[in-house]
Amino acid sequence: MVTKNKYIPLIIGVAIAAGVIIGGRLNFTDSSDNLFSTNSKKDKLNRLIDYIDYEYVEEVNTDSIVDVTVNGILNNLDPHSSYIPKEDLERITENMKGNFVGIGINFYPYKDTIAVVKPTEGGPSERAGIMSGDRILYANGDTLYGRKIDNEFLGEKLRGEKNSKVNLTVFRKGEDELLEFEVKRKEIPIKSIDAAYMLTDDLGFIKMNRFAESTYKEFKYALEELKDLGATKLVLDLRDNPGGFLGIAEQIADEFLEDDKLILFTRDKKGKEERVYATSKGDFEEGEIYILINENSASASEVIAGALQDNDKGIIVGRRSYGKGLVQREMALGDGSAVRLTVSRYYTPTGRSIQKPYVNGSNDDYYNDYYKRLRTGELADEESIEVDDSLKFTTPKGKVVYGGGGIIPDVFVPVDRLFDNETINYLRRRGHFGYFVFEELDKDRTIYQDISKYDFINNFEVSDDIVVRFQEYVNKRERTNITFVAYNDEIRRIIKATLARQLFDDNAFEEVINKEDIMVQEVILLSSEHPHFIQD
Repeated sequence: MVTKNKYIPLIIGVAIAAGVIIGGRLNFTDSSDNLFSTNSKKDKLNRLIDYIDYEYVEEVNTDSIVDVTVNGILNNLDPHSSYIPKEDLERITENMKGNFVGIGINFYPYKDTIAVVKPTEGGPSERAGIMSGDRILYANGDTLYGRKIDNEFLGEKLRGEKNSKVNLTVFRKGEDELLEFEVKRKEIPIKSIDAAYMLTDDLGFIKMNRFAESTYKEFKYALEELKDLGATKLVLDLRDNPGGFLGIAEQIADEFLEDDKLILFTRDKKGKEERVYATSKGDFEEGEIYILINENSASASEVIAGALQDNDKGIIVGRRSYGKGLVQREMALGDGSAVRLTVSRYYTPTGRSIQKPYVNGSNDDYYNDYYKRLRTGELADEESIEVDDSLKFTTPKGKVVYGGGGIIPDVFVPVDRLFDNETINYLRRRGHFGYFVFEELDKDRTIYQDISKYDFINNFEVSDDIVVRFQEYVNKRERTNITFVAYNDEIRRIIKATLARQLFDDNAFEEVINKEDIMVQEVILLSSEHPHFIQD
């Protein structure tokens, strides 16, 4: 039974939100007894903050007090209700919108200049003639070299209003004089689809990194391209996809499910339910579908996996997903910040909640669940997955599925050594592979100019000398003495994939990685074993 005391943090959270928006006035002739005599929690908090601002012995940033208070309240509700400060909201909103206005380059602050790693394909910089390896020295006459590079400063100089122009002065190796380019700023997509290509003659592959406003449109385009290439089967890779907009996940699930199939339902604290069903617009209802998930596949990723699994559609491959079954709604607070508040739970078609347990809001155990899975052996052995028989559900065709902590796949695949190595993951997070490869290419790009994408992916081999140089590069920058003897092959594979990305595109990166990706290879095997895959 839920007691009223459990709702006190939520009431206070709403009060704080209102207080930030409308503020408050305080008569400072009030005594401290009168100050807190009102029954309104909103008034208490507003008056307290104003009292501190007016009377406290030292200057205090009351904005920071509000931030701390709001965070404290939300942290006691659940792990996913969150406060977004105004300095972060624009970046987060931009990322979820799926585009920004700029000149379209991926750059690297190399030594004392802005080095172009690769211009965005079809973007304004590429159309203007900017090339990989170019150094941007000036933007509208403002110097961009010889100083500590600051991302905020660069943003001011390179971004701007749509269709506005910026004059760039560029140094290019092999040219006797500096080059001048006029670039018209355009909307630059922040891609949700990392790659889309054919694994076999009839098996397509799409890798999705989040569910943003633009994701469904990107997905539909990629799906149609693959169908034109002969795809009657599809791998949708949702590994490490943390989720995003629920409505986008519903649209994508609809592409695979027949008319009127239940995708999910939500339930709020009053018990009100909203049900979402598949429509007639699905373009891959007859196709064979495989969903790849892992321990970092969350939220909207789990919506799709759960909807298909509970409707006996396709095969879920990988490891148990994250376990986020809560739905948030964003509310602006009027000062440029916002709150994302959990407003309901979602349930898969069989009625299961896949939200993993949490106590008293956010806690270390909740966020350290990965290490528990690692410690118990779950990431390497399917038999180590803990299930709760009281949360057992059955699909229409009789398959047993479980709630209470993520989606358990139909086909288990243990963790890949490439992605379960702390040293390699650290090097990837630090950007060492990308920076090293840029510097290698920058020595002489003509070495690779006659190699086609196909030949590179299938025939190019990274030499031992390159691996040794990478080891020296890392040790110099990390001031350590790392050796790669134990995982030399994995290092070689990531260097080759990164070369492919900088020489060609993101598809090339995934194609190199997936040639030895054990989960992708498992799907190719499953697909070949079921050439007459039939679903009803």
